Amino acid sequence: MPVFVKGVGMLPVKDYWDKSVVDLATDAALLALDDANLKPKEIDMLLVSNMTCEFDNMQLNLATAILDALGIKNKPVARIESACSSGGVAIFTGFRMVKGGMRNVLVVGVEKLMDILTPENTAAMMLAEDYDWTFISGATFPSLNALALRYYMHRYNIPHEDIMMFPVIEHDHGYLNPLAQFRRKITLEMVKNSPMVADPIHILESSSLGDGAAALVLTSDETDVEISGAGLAIDYFKLYDREDPLVLLGVVKAAKKAYEMAHLTPKDIQIAEVHDAFSITGILGIEALGLAGKGEGAKLAKDEELRLNGRLPTNTFGGLKARGHPVGATGIYEVAEVALQLRGDAGNNQVDGVKIGIAENIGAVGSSATVFILTKKT
Repeated sequence: MPVFVKGVGMLPVKDYWDKSVVDLATDAALLALDDANLKPKEIDMLLVSNMTCEFDNMQLNLATAILDALGIKNKPVARIESACSSGGVAIFTGFRMVKGGMRNVLVVGVEKLMDILTPENTAAMMLAEDYDWTFISGATFPSLNALALRYYMHRYNIPHEDIMMFPVIEHDHGYLNPLAQFRRKITLEMVKNSPMVADPIHILESSSLGDGAAALVLTSDETDVEISGAGLAIDYFKLYDREDPLVLLGVVKAAKKAYEMAHLTPKDIQIAEVHDAFSITGILGIEALGLAGKGEGAKLAKDEELRLNGRLPTNTFGGLKARGHPVGATGIYEVAEVALQLRGDAGNNQVDGVKIGIAENIGAVGSSATVFILTKKT
């Protein structure tokens, strides 16, 4: 049974001091339901993706709380937690539910990170890696990605400036996006001169904390946008166990499944949304999706082929860097943005003539990964 995207709802990524995590999720869900022209009672299941609500918001049983806030009774619910890939895993679960016979599944991703201080958030994020061995040694996700960046530059003899062009391009896209956390342009010199978060990663190569929520209605009813391919896969949980830290093997495996299901290849992809928690993560994602060879992803950024008018428009609404990274919602934003492109509803961020797009969402440094291929029905 084909699975389609019937409704899309996204909130601006910013600080929400006047709303709870349930408020944010409910607002995004209602936007998606309105876009789908559905009432809450017409939903067969609610899936909620979130990583940190018990730490940041002192809230558990989140999916049931959101179901209640929506006024929906006697419908199955579940909260999905898979670190930064929570949103993608929730979509994959909803995808399988519709494949299994459900008509309308509401998938909501939400994160409210600004209720606690940055050091506490850093500790909460590191629960996505091995806490006893990795975090206890002083490692954080910025430092782990810094190791990958330094190794990438060394192995492929890539100048750092080539990789720095990725966030420059993303900020140009985010500047056009009214929902983006950072609607301002940056230059290569600004990236080079910004403070280090973990040598050699600069702060302008790093996504930031933010609150946000996004929602999708997945359906068996035919619409303009079909999820024609979906893959979920894992890599070694601990980064130091992997044979090659510069290959996101989970993404490679998930992409293979998605391409096979959609009967497509990387050459068919017209736009991409990749998980760029850091500049190097986005580059590695492009390569793992088969959209560039090993060591060649940075060249796409250097040659500005990732722009809206480039050969492979990527992170067309600003990506995690400029649109924002409300962790549990990020995978939902990515798929929603591809759906808007295919519908022709991307506004100033629209890429002309798009019929096929891909979205990649990872947890930790790629220990879990989802890949979705969306196609426009003609």
